[in-house]
Amino acid sequence: MKKTKIMKTIIHKADTRGFANHGWLKSHHTFSFAGYQNPERMNFGMLRVLNDDVVQPKMGFGTHPHQNMEIISIPLKGALSHKDSMGNKRAIEVGEVQVMSAGTGLTHSEFNDSQTDEVNFLQLWIIPEKTGVEPNYEQRKFNASKRKNKLQTVVAPKDKLEGDALPISQQAYIYRTYLEADNTVALTPKSTDNGFYIFLVDGSIEVSGNNLTKRDAIGIWDTDNFEVKAHESAEVIIIEVPMN
Repeated sequence: MKKTKIMKTIIHKADTRGFANHGWLKSHHTFSFAGYQNPERMNFGMLRVLNDDVVQPKMGFGTHPHQNMEIISIPLKGALSHKDSMGNKRAIEVGEVQVMSAGTGLTHSEFNDSQTDEVNFLQLWIIPEKTGVEPNYEQRKFNASKRKNKLQTVVAPKDKLEGDALPISQQAYIYRTYLEADNTVALTPKSTDNGFYIFLVDGSIEVSGNNLTKRDAIGIWDTDNFEVKAHESAEVIIIEVPMN
């Protein structure tokens, strides 16, 4: 007899996130990070970090190391110059997504070259399914029209790539969608072990009876399917990850 699933949810309102103001950097932390430590906000499954960063003009992150982590950057405003120990040196712009499999280890820096404009980007860390992999870096621009009122897969497992998705070393997916008012997208997990973390960049949506506004988020797991509906035009980022 098939066991009936009971959907589980957790809501993280925008104003409950941790916040750090370093002058050159203002960062909201969905999960525990650096000086923000909350034992009830350590992760959502394999999603370990979701930082909402604003970098001031002519400022940035100096060269620093990473190891055994899948790091994804999604610019929302402005452009961020990237340089790493693998020889990559280029800017990441709005519409693009960057992935780094840190694996055995790498160093990199990120800098806002603009003299006048802030950069706002999301930084996600996903725990890899296997440690010690060879480091990898990729970035790609995605056609915004292909996520209008539908899901656009921008990140997928490297052994299950689909379309233009960028590869990571985990059975995780990242989707983007831009929903016009009253439109919906349906979500079905790729695996019964997976859950969804839905982060609302802007707008207003309803998910399983819960209303979310700008920068709110909801995690959902132990479910076969559900819908995300826009009350007003909404930009949404959806992270599907193994829960354990």
